[in-house]
Amino acid sequence: MHRIAVVAVPPVIAFDLSIPGTVFGAAIVDGGPGYDVRLCTAEPGIIRGFIGADVVVRDGLDVIADADTVIVTGTGNRHDSDPRVLAALRAAAGEGKRIASICTGAFVLAQAGLLDGRAATTYWAMSDEFANRFPQIELRPDVLFVDEGQVLTSAGLTAGIDLCLHIVRNDYGATVATHAARQVVASPIRPGDQAQVLETPLPPEGATTLAPTRAWALEHLHRPVSLADLATHAGTSIRTLTRRFHAETGLSPAKWLLHQRLDRARQILETTDLPIDQVAEQSGLGTADSLRQHMVRRVGLTPTAYRAAYAATAL
Repeated sequence: MHRIAVVAVPPVIAFDLSIPGTVFGAAIVDGGPGYDVRLCTAEPGIIRGFIGADVVVRDGLDVIADADTVIVTGTGNRHDSDPRVLAALRAAAGEGKRIASICTGAFVLAQAGLLDGRAATTYWAMSDEFANRFPQIELRPDVLFVDEGQVLTSAGLTAGIDLCLHIVRNDYGATVATHAARQVVASPIRPGDQAQVLETPLPPEGATTLAPTRAWALEHLHRPVSLADLATHAGTSIRTLTRRFHAETGLSPAKWLLHQRLDRARQILETTDLPIDQVAEQSGLGTADSLRQHMVRRVGLTPTAYRAAYAATAL
């Protein structure tokens, strides 16, 4: 199993602290758990909560030594983090462990110097403070999460769920991640470049949404779907469709479709032995060359290499 240490920095945000265990606990690989998740803190015991109830954390920072990934969750203390926590994070990064943060946990990574020269994000309401305090970091305040390879950061609250599902997808593939998302009743795909704050997260009562059109598009990923097709299905103009699509999803229709097609291709690669050209056709990416280019750009692997790496872990 992949071992994850979740670091509680008091006062903790209890919701954020619960996210890794919930999401990674839902990742089932070969009939068993894919992750071993343990909470730790500098001073084990009752940890004061910033929003909500206090929590009990039994393990100290020594848990990090055996971890493959270290995640710092949201904290109400954005200044003067415990030097023991900062030292443990620096040591973990120096050993090549994957480091991640949820919400204001990015402030802790920044204090440890782990985000210097990198792109990062945090909870949008704290973005100005973050940018002013850490000008050496390329802040991206308008996205759900940022994957910089060894170091990953997410925006606040539910964006932490998206980050954890992204990690599951990277570790075990799209099929395991989709199953985990279903178990925790979360969206299987909310790509990192989706906007944190949507213009219309909840439409007015009685208003129409593009949800039926997006569902229709998912049923027709195997064939070309143009903006005109989407607009016709929605009964609106292309200009209105594009504006409403971005307001509801944080993405353009074209970018949303590409994310869905790539995820479909990944699931087909994981669960079938279809030739690569048929995978490209069934996912709507057209040709094997097109699929290969998009896979390498997004995942860093060719379709053949991706299948070899992930097919064995698919449910």
